[in-house]
Amino acid sequence: MTKTLYLLLAITGLVLPYYFFGSFLVENGLDLVLLVNQLFAKDISTFFAVDLLITAIVFLSFMYRESQRHGMKN
Repeated sequence: MTKTLYLLLAITGLVLPYYFFGSFLVENGLDLVLLVNQLFAKDISTFFAVDLLITAIVFLSFMYRESQRHGMKN
């Protein structure tokens, strides 16, 4: 049951963000300036973007530290 739930959440976490990113690409092409402008256009979208960026930095820092602590390579 738990593995199935995690699998469904992982698939949802993969498909939904790329659906919206794909919609943006179809409509605007790979316009990175527009992407960043729209990402930070409103306070609420800035909140989510900054929260995600900070979370990613914390996770990568933790992952690096733990891999060093356990002697993992690559």
